[in-house]
Amino acid sequence: MKKTLNLVLAGVTSMGLAFSAYAEDYITLASTTSTENSGLFSSILPQFEDATGIEVRVVAVGTGQAFEIARRGDADSLLVHDTAGEQRFVENGYASERADVMYNDFVLIGPAADPANISEAQSVAEAFAAIAKAEAAFASRGDDSGTNRAELRLWENAGVEPDGDWYRELGSGMGPTLNTAAAMDAYVMSDRATWVAFGNRQNLTLLFEGDKVLFNQYGSLLLSEEKHPHLKHDLAKQWHNWLISEDGQQAIADFKVDGQQLFFPNAK
Repeated sequence: MKKTLNLVLAGVTSMGLAFSAYAEDYITLASTTSTENSGLFSSILPQFEDATGIEVRVVAVGTGQAFEIARRGDADSLLVHDTAGEQRFVENGYASERADVMYNDFVLIGPAADPANISEAQSVAEAFAAIAKAEAAFASRGDDSGTNRAELRLWENAGVEPDGDWYRELGSGMGPTLNTAAAMDAYVMSDRATWVAFGNRQNLTLLFEGDKVLFNQYGSLLLSEEKHPHLKHDLAKQWHNWLISEDGQQAIADFKVDGQQLFFPNAK
């Protein structure tokens, strides 16, 4: 009886250790709403997990919030789309390495009637200026995301300080912002991936694209071991290296919605 009990206890202990070890084989990734809302992570994360046994638990927020989560040491890895902010993050010692992973572009969406006539604009600066001149409703994320930061730079480049009842700062993610724009018949700037995957378009349509300043780069960052030694740096490095590997880049390229490729790998 004693021998049987010992064997049972040994088995339970062994199982407990196995479950404990398995529970540690995950990382927390702070990333953007666009990578989540587009369905990219649903496509590529299972491939990474199959290859490594490491689970990736995503916290999808605006880029500004993702930076703050990583700065506090509450995430093991960071994947965002604000290259200037990412470079400052490295320079300030919060990350030890940054790598280009993929890109797509931003697009201007609006009501099919196009009251500001931005579909005829020759540049995004001209399109933004036309929206402001017409005081046409514009829905801004207003959440310090990578998209919001890019949008504010574009207003500045257009020589416009958006203000007034026509400009609505929502403080929400890309999907909810598109929903609000659809309800308001408002103009809105979106990353292409979220727009393509977005279902509740109502009267909204893509009105302006193609200006080179709408380029949208995503980067992966390895966080500082010195500032946050408690993080799972070894596991995070496997994720970072997989993203820029041939397998990871192919997984990104293979992701499509309705036959359309939404992200283009460009690891160097």
